[in-house]
Amino acid sequence: MAGQAREELLARLAKVLQLEKREGYQDRAVLGGLEGFIERAAAELEPADAELAAALRAQAQGYAAMPFMKRREAIRELEDLLRAVEVGVVSPKARKAKGGLGSPVRYAKGVGERREKLLNKLGIEKIEDLLLYFPRRIEDRSQIKRIASLRHGERATIHGRVSAIDTIRPRRDLEILKVAVQDISGVAYAVWFNQPWLKKQFAVGMKLALFGEVERAFGAVQLTNPVWEPAGENFLTGRLVPVYPATEGLPQGALLRLIRENLALYQDEIEELIPEEVRLRLGLLPRREAFFKIHFPESLEEFELARRSLAFEELFLFQIGVALERRRVRDRPGRSLTISDEQLEEFIAALPFRLTAAQGRALAEIREDLAAPRPMHRLLQGDVGSGKTVLALIACLIAHASGYQAAMMAPTEILAEQHYRVITDLVERARLPLRVGLLIGSLPEREKAAMREGIERGEVDLVLGTHALIQDEVRFRRLGLAVIDEQHRFGVIQRAELEKKGQELDVLVMSATPIPRTITLILYGQFEISILDELPYERRIKTYWVAEERREEVYQLIKGRLAKGEQTFIIYPLIEEPEEEARLLDLRAATEMAEELARGPFREFKVGLLHGRVSDAEKRAVLEAFRRKELHVLVATTIVEVGIDVPDASIMIIEHADRFGLAQLHQLRGRIGRAGQEALCFALASPKTEEARRRLEAFRDTDDGFKIAEQDLLIRGPGELLGPAQHGLDTTFKAADLLRDLELLKLAREEALKLIEAEPDHPLVAEFSRRFGGRFEWARF
Repeated sequence: MAGQAREELLARLAKVLQLEKREGYQDRAVLGGLEGFIERAAAELEPADAELAAALRAQAQGYAAMPFMKRREAIRELEDLLRAVEVGVVSPKARKAKGGLGSPVRYAKGVGERREKLLNKLGIEKIEDLLLYFPRRIEDRSQIKRIASLRHGERATIHGRVSAIDTIRPRRDLEILKVAVQDISGVAYAVWFNQPWLKKQFAVGMKLALFGEVERAFGAVQLTNPVWEPAGENFLTGRLVPVYPATEGLPQGALLRLIRENLALYQDEIEELIPEEVRLRLGLLPRREAFFKIHFPESLEEFELARRSLAFEELFLFQIGVALERRRVRDRPGRSLTISDEQLEEFIAALPFRLTAAQGRALAEIREDLAAPRPMHRLLQGDVGSGKTVLALIACLIAHASGYQAAMMAPTEILAEQHYRVITDLVERARLPLRVGLLIGSLPEREKAAMREGIERGEVDLVLGTHALIQDEVRFRRLGLAVIDEQHRFGVIQRAELEKKGQELDVLVMSATPIPRTITLILYGQFEISILDELPYERRIKTYWVAEERREEVYQLIKGRLAKGEQTFIIYPLIEEPEEEARLLDLRAATEMAEELARGPFREFKVGLLHGRVSDAEKRAVLEAFRRKELHVLVATTIVEVGIDVPDASIMIIEHADRFGLAQLHQLRGRIGRAGQEALCFALASPKTEEARRRLEAFRDTDDGFKIAEQDLLIRGPGELLGPAQHGLDTTFKAADLLRDLELLKLAREEALKLIEAEPDHPLVAEFSRRFGGRFEWARF
């Protein structure tokens, strides 16, 4: 048969298969049935295509007698065969893609052009990605229940025979398919909306297995859009079934079949990665076995062991990258920065407060790092008000005592100015010979130029600033220490730019934003970590979640406290709103409400306004007026989230609190009660979603920043918590659970450090690069 005739024959066969699918696998696409058509087509092929002919016949054999699900599978196998012919692979034994697991997913068994696009939406680009697409949970569909015993709201599996099939069209754009299924105890109705093709797949007397959520109403039992299959097939029901994140157009069953077929086909290419000694010592499954058991577990225990094994693998590989970076940092030459005990004790004694035990531990760690002949890379993490700034100042003092300059970079001018004010006050109290400067964008150009000149000449020992510090024209005479506050608000690039201002700098990064320990070990893996887990004063903030309709009661309570000289923040989530958004979200804009509050409930008090669109000069003036108690009420947006220090403020009202993240709410609350006084925080909200309710409950019941962080991770997941565009944690880890796998992460970290220490060029370094590549930096700070 000529090449063109062969192509036409195969194209005709492809059209017949498409028609058979459209007809609902009823064996009506061609006269005489599909098996007869394929027999005739196979007979037309040349002897050179004998293997193809045999494969076609094998797939179509007995098609007329097959049940629906088997017919559908046979059509898919035939389509796979035709796709294999396109890429020059015919033998069923050699139907793997030529590139193996690294091949584009379009060459996977059962995947065509349409499915490839759907899989790409899920981030599945290669065949390997398909096998690495792990279920997010396992659903137990093994217990078959009698219809009469079903309870409203439960998810259950039932078996029964189809006793009636009906189609209802209540309106032009709605078609309802209703299938009555009966067992010995009663009748249940399976209902599907706008899926007319399903009707051809059912017949009275057919025995079905169904799984779904039970609805009981007016004495009837109904399952809407249930999972279904012929009883006894036990693929989507009758066992533990994995549940995957899916996309429209690619049902769970279709995805699971794709994974099953390709896992069977490519299982020999799944190679061991974890060193055998480590795997056996930690009780982990062989890799191939773990793949099968995470997708097709016999028990929940089996699933968890498989998940744990694969989670360790990806955490271990990721930590190899961290270990390599730590090694590079450690091996770089540095400088030893020291201070005498007498100088340090003299400064600490001059402080207007005593250091906490946690501050003492962190200071010892920082001092040891600075004295070592290699660059310091340390994260100082502590809740709002835990005393990070004074430790940063001591680190800068040590740099100065060793003849070096220090720079502290903050994300906002307000925070930089606050640091400047606090630090200059402490320096003056202790009469330190430390020359402190401020460099921010809003300074007059003449002042900025003078400051840059002083920095370059070495006339400024410690400079505080914003992004202005990393501009090209800023040159240091002898920079030895960089302190970066609220590190998560800067990108990797900005941090690197500051570090370029000196040679082999010591780096101290600080964060008041609570981050769960697991994520800290990932994002800050190259850093040593100090945690300030106690406050210099007892936190005395009472938090209340109040429905929005009780706003006036809160205002009345606040007025009484204001009359006694207290001050309050009122926080709004938006600055101004388009009319449509206002109607949808019912949010109050700070600009409008400041005027309304000043005219209404707080007319006898001074009300100020602070938001991101006022000039820097106005911000400073408003904050200074609030500190001097010239203002009683400060209406503000989340500009006050970080770094606003008004010690006497003791009340906060957070309007539409359900619109804020949990960590953000906690940061806002940290602006009050900063002198240790009793404080009140009111979260005004009438949430519409379960997630928002959980956030507000956690905010009301918890004031520990680290517990808040874990709750936030639990509620929202790492991508939402940290911002998926920058961090990519939602896609970086597929099996690991960043909330509950802390101990596993510690093990992975320990093993990776040992591996790289013993063999820096281990073959797994290449696997780390292949698996994570450029995402490594973007998944971290």
